[in-house]
Amino acid sequence: MRAFTYERVSDAQTAVVAASRAGAKYISGGTNLVDLMKLEIERPTHLIDISHLPLKDIDDLEDGGLRIGAQAANSDVAADRRVRIRYPVLSQALVAGASGQLRNKASVGGNLMQRTRCPYFYDTAAGCNKREPGSGCSAIGGFNRIHAILGASDACIATHPSDMAVALAALEARIELLGAGQATRSVAIGDLYRLPDETPHIETILGMGEMITGVTLPPPPPGRQVYRKVRDRASYEFALISVAAVVATDGGTVSSVRVAFGGVGPKPWRSVEAEAALVGRPATTATFRAAAEAAMADAMGRGHNDFKIELAKRTLCRTLAQAAQSK
Repeated sequence: MRAFTYERVSDAQTAVVAASRAGAKYISGGTNLVDLMKLEIERPTHLIDISHLPLKDIDDLEDGGLRIGAQAANSDVAADRRVRIRYPVLSQALVAGASGQLRNKASVGGNLMQRTRCPYFYDTAAGCNKREPGSGCSAIGGFNRIHAILGASDACIATHPSDMAVALAALEARIELLGAGQATRSVAIGDLYRLPDETPHIETILGMGEMITGVTLPPPPPGRQVYRKVRDRASYEFALISVAAVVATDGGTVSSVRVAFGGVGPKPWRSVEAEAALVGRPATTATFRAAAEAAMADAMGRGHNDFKIELAKRTLCRTLAQAAQSK
């Protein structure tokens, strides 16, 4: 790990100003960043500790939604009674991610900003356009079992690792951002992340020094919420495929639905194709399978990950069936 300076801040605007310096980086729980610094993948010259900012509260909104501060611990959000009752898919997704110890340290903002778990990204001897632009993508033609089947490019096929972000996509969450000069903006979570195209090292729309201050959840959507995660081992593993689904039925017909995938692409993947194939149709196995086919119509395997296309379809069918039958 290389030498760096450290600064603990007590207000958000001071943090943004400090982070506008070249080489500066925010740190909160550090559950991803510190590992990357040890490997010299991340090489900040100045760390700004934002873990003590007053951004840990979970507040009710007048419209029936919730605002979650960016510094709230993942474990606190998962355990919050309002989250468990009104947004169970979010609580389920958080509990499915990482270990209890990591969830105690990891913040909401940090969860959203964590970087890919592609092994070639972590191997500094391998080519990786996300880590070192222009060095190539060793996953293409390499062992790419865990890699993307949607939204990838010829420059990068890495996936986004967050479970929480998948649930937030299904809940249509918005992300609050603070920039220089106290400029604020709110973006839909689906707009927070960029697809890799030819610049996979640019992963989000955040500007220099811009900081996530909170997540806003709209009022709970109608229907039952289910998060299903398929992984190689039941504990402490990232998703091969995950699905967040919110399904409402009326007389056996799907009246409204939201579907988002994890493990399939470089961002949490909302599937409007699956949703269009479900609304107004009977909540049956045949309908769910048709929706799964629609969701994966543009999916492309790279060899070792070909199985993920069928796995995603089956995971979606199982999740929809559970949500439609839950009481």
